[in-house]
Amino acid sequence: MQIPRKLKKGDKIAIVSLSSGMLGENFCRYSLEIGKKRLEEMGLISVFMPNSLKGIEYLKQNPKARADDLKLAFFDNEIAGIITATGGDDTYRLLPYLMEDKEFTESVKNQPKLFTGFSDTTVNHLMFYKLGLSTFYGPCYAADLGEISNEMLPYTQKTFENFFEYNQGNCIVSSEFWYDKRTDYSKAAIGTERTAHKETKGYELLQGSGVFRGKLLGGCLESLYEMLSSERNAEKKIICDKYKIFPDNDEWKDKILFIETCEEKPAPEIFKKELSALKNRGIFNLINGILVGKPQDEVYYNEYKSVLKDVINDRNLPVVYNVNFGHCVPRCALPYGVTAMVNMNEKKIYIDG
Repeated sequence: MQIPRKLKKGDKIAIVSLSSGMLGENFCRYSLEIGKKRLEEMGLISVFMPNSLKGIEYLKQNPKARADDLKLAFFDNEIAGIITATGGDDTYRLLPYLMEDKEFTESVKNQPKLFTGFSDTTVNHLMFYKLGLSTFYGPCYAADLGEISNEMLPYTQKTFENFFEYNQGNCIVSSEFWYDKRTDYSKAAIGTERTAHKETKGYELLQGSGVFRGKLLGGCLESLYEMLSSERNAEKKIICDKYKIFPDNDEWKDKILFIETCEEKPAPEIFKKELSALKNRGIFNLINGILVGKPQDEVYYNEYKSVLKDVINDRNLPVVYNVNFGHCVPRCALPYGVTAMVNMNEKKIYIDG
């Protein structure tokens, strides 16, 4: 697995819209400028790829343009890192333009770059994993760098600092606070703080041993489910199957699976169906443990815990719940293919490297 170098001041960072084109819309203009300023304050240079700001409709109709931006970012030797603008629902449509381009796939292998994003970006992460590049299931541009409070959320700020070469350690702990999803991104909302809640639960060990280790692999549960079932999106499954994006069972052996739920806040019966797809694939018989992300706004918090125990039906498989990654706010960054050691005696997750 190729591990990209950490960032340093003066690096150029590409911003790509691989799914939704919302960053190019007028309602995102404040987040766009705030994010650019924050990157500058970190000593980084923002490079918006040619198609990244062309808006929702154009990018929806032009998956090749989105793929071209990602290729350009990898072909440019001056670009050290890539940040996805946001999530969406159809980044799988980029796969034919990427996986069938030998120059691109060779560039990924020979010129590894830091890459971060979450949600629908799960498809991109698993593509990179197949190509041998470790990426980060972590912050994106609009939701994190573009946070319209006066400052980045402290936990998010620390996550970004871990991308830099001056910070070699990476121990993930529970955030002291969690925050409600914003509903107002207007000019009037700039400088307003998110509604904050004191975290009273922290990491919860639902079952199994409190100390386990393995290489990290996973993503957004809805994205994973759609790769295994044609119920919601038959085309997505067909394309992902063609390029073998969902890892083979051999790849899951001794891994730590990480999963979280999307902004749709799926009802417990849907959560159960999606988990069952992973179980039917045989994944729970292969892995060393599971990390489950904090549900956004704590919706179905207790119901999800019951579903997890019921579906897994193996009290020996360690399951740690309420971890800050994915659609919850704030979020950490989990590196694909890198070994993590979970120590619930200390309530910490140690990341190698």
